[in-house]
Order: sequence, then C-alpha cells, then structure tokens
Amino acid sequence: MLLDTTTISLLDEAVRSLDQGFSSLPPVDPRVDVGALRACLTEVAARMRDNYPYPHPYYIGQMLKPPHPMARLAYALSLWINPNNHALDGGHASSALEKEAVAQIAHMFGWEAHLGHLTGGGTMANLEALWIAEQTNPGRTIVASDQAHYTHRRLTGVLKIPFREVACDSRGRMDVSSLEEILKTGEVGTVVVTMGTTATGSIDPLPAILELRKTFEFRIHLDAAYGGYFRLIDGLDPEARAAFDRMSEADSIVVDPHKHGLQPYGCGCVLFSDPSLGRFYRHDSPYTYFTSSELHLGEISLECSRPGAAAVALWATQRLLPLLPGGSFACDLAQGRRAALSWVKRLVADGRYVVPFPPQLDIVVWAPRSRTVSESSRLSETLFREAAGQGIHLAKARLPRILFSEVWPEATWDEDHVTCLRACLMKPEHLDWIERIWTTYHSVADRVLPARV
Repeated sequence: MLLDTTTISLLDEAVRSLDQGFSSLPPVDPRVDVGALRACLTEVAARMRDNYPYPHPYYIGQMLKPPHPMARLAYALSLWINPNNHALDGGHASSALEKEAVAQIAHMFGWEAHLGHLTGGGTMANLEALWIAEQTNPGRTIVASDQAHYTHRRLTGVLKIPFREVACDSRGRMDVSSLEEILKTGEVGTVVVTMGTTATGSIDPLPAILELRKTFEFRIHLDAAYGGYFRLIDGLDPEARAAFDRMSEADSIVVDPHKHGLQPYGCGCVLFSDPSLGRFYRHDSPYTYFTSSELHLGEISLECSRPGAAAVALWATQRLLPLLPGGSFACDLAQGRRAALSWVKRLVADGRYVVPFPPQLDIVVWAPRSRTVSESSRLSETLFREAAGQGIHLAKARLPRILFSEVWPEATWDEDHVTCLRACLMKPEHLDWIERIWTTYHSVADRVLPARV
C-alpha cells in the first residue's frame, strides 16, 4: 500500500469536534448529493493515478516530500471553515496560528524580533524579499550565484531591479573572489546567499560573505527555501555548519515549509530581521480591516487572500514536531543526509561514476564515466529512463564544466555542460530503503554501463 489510509478516521472526529464550537447557531442542512459526490470523487481518484509515486521511497527524483499526516489532516480540517489570512475578519484563529508558527521558524534562525508571514511558496517569498531590498537600496544591483535559483533573475526583471550573476566555484558555491570584484564597483545593494542550491544542495560561504560586508555596504538575503531547516541537524560538514550557525546575521531569510517542513503545497515563509520594514507594506483597506485594531497579516504582505489552511497545517505540525535541535523533526531530517552520504559511498566504490563533490545536504549528483562528456550525457539519459522502468525515479541536471574540473581531468569536453543524474534523498525512509534502492539501480547500471572505462 502506497498511501496512508489509517489516519483518515481522525478527520471525522476532528470535524465533529469543530462543529460543536458552533452549536449555538441554528442548524443548517448541507445541500449535498452524496451519490454525485462519490461518483465524481471516484473519477478524480482514477485520474490522480496518472502520477509518479511521489510518496514512495523509490521516488528520489525531484524535491517532492510527502506532507506529514498531521499537516494533511489539519489542512483538510480547516477547509470546513476555509479561513482567509489576509485579514483577521476572514481568519481570526488561523491568523493567530500563523503568527505563532512563523515566530517559531524565526526562532529557529536565531531571531526573536522579526517581521514575517507565510506565502504561496518560495517564489513569492523571494519576490517580497527582493522588493524590500529595492525599497531600502533603490537603484542598486542585486547579485546571486550562477547556481542560485533562476527565480532571482526573473523576479528582479519583474521588479525592474539591476541584476548580476556571480561565478560559482568547483563545488557549486558562490565564488567569494568573484563577488568581491563585483562589490568593488559600488553598485551592489543586496547579495543573495543560497543555503542549498536546487541542483546540488550547495551552501554559499556565508561567513566569508559576512566578512566582505565589513568592507562593502550591502544587504544579505538568504534563500534558504530548500536548506533552511538543516540548521537543526548534526552531521553537517564544517563549512555548512559554519554557514548555518551565522544565519541570524542576515537581513532577510526565505524558507519553504512545503519542502522540508512537511507541509502541503503551497507554503513559503519570508522573514526580515528588522520589524520596522513593515512601513513599506502600509496601506488602507477599510472594507476588510474593520473588526480589530490588531495588526492584520495583509498589512505586512504583498499577497492579499491567502489560505489560512496553510497556517493551520504548519502550526499543527510544529506543535507535534517542535523545531528543536536533536528533536524528532531534526532526527528525521538528518536521516535524509545520512542516506545521501551512503549513496555517494556506493557510487564511489563502484568506480564507474564521477561524483563532483560530497553532498552538503541530501542531494546527490553524479555522471557516468566516459571518454567524452557527450557520451556521459547519453548514458545518463539511458540510465534515467531504464531506472524508471524498474520503479526507481531519478532526476537529471545539466551542470557546467567547472564543477568537474578537479575530479574528471581525463574527460574530453566536447560540450560545455554534462547531463548528470540527481537524487533528492529527502524522505526519512530513504535511509532504511537505501540498500534496496541501490540494488535495483545497480542492476540497471550493469546493463547500461560498460564494466570499466
């Protein structure tokens, strides 16, 4: 069985409990045709079978982590109310839950005083952070690594903000010397530091960038959409640990609870260290802000209507699994990193692969050894397809030559990029399943790859 069906009865109990809170009102008979609902829902279930098995440990492709049962149930429960967290009038309880949940995330990063809220995802969260960067440093350039998420180039275009890419080093991190040369121009207002790139999970060298801030004046925005929660775990390499330990020195942080925070899509979060930045959001909406003098979440957000359900699910999950170093949440997160290290150990021992560098989080990339880069890319495509045929679902990534310059000197680079295989070992179950996954993948590789190059 792939899907959890054991917890669904809890939802019935919770809905009945929620309904009792409104027992003083006259009863309303639901206008529901149960037979029609059943027929339509059965059709939906049949259509939804046309998916990759994202919740299964055999799926190690894209960044798709199943929501925790607590998040799934709390989200569904809130839909009987369907709160809107734009204003307290539309989401009274869920707005309070959002403030509490966001404060817990801020605390995880070392902030007590903060400004922040949930968003529809990392893209919207980064949009708000870049918008604030422009408000505080108008006309100045925003820079990010050439391995940072493409959304930064796109969003700065939307906002009409000057943007430059900074070269990466051989481990997919922002190159500090290249950044320093750009900073010398005096045009940079904000440096986007990626705490876990989406291709390789690489961590930009935050401590070195903080040192540059002593000489050059600029804001630091941390795009921790993927990697932010890893601040809680042990077992990171020393460079990653040093970067995570200094996150509180940034000006803004984005993290995606719908990645490693065990939440349904979409749930992003944007945080600012300076609460006074709320002045840039100030506006008046007399037809929505009318029953309370308290701060409405819509007054510190570019988005208007936002699902209170996301806040309810996040709060409930963090209530069950607090964001504490050494806690259950952190231990489960660390399982994925251990699985990634185990996978790399097997790849290296096999001898037929090039692993450009050890993973800093739970993402692994590798390429089949071959005499030419184009042949390696072809073999990656074949492995990807054949592994899927055996139920092992990987991902692909086109990576630049510089990432392989130190570990693959014998290759003939007849193309500028190589297509690699990529695995996101982000489910805690992956560690227990790693031997079985490897055995199946290895049997495919034995058919596709030569014994030795």
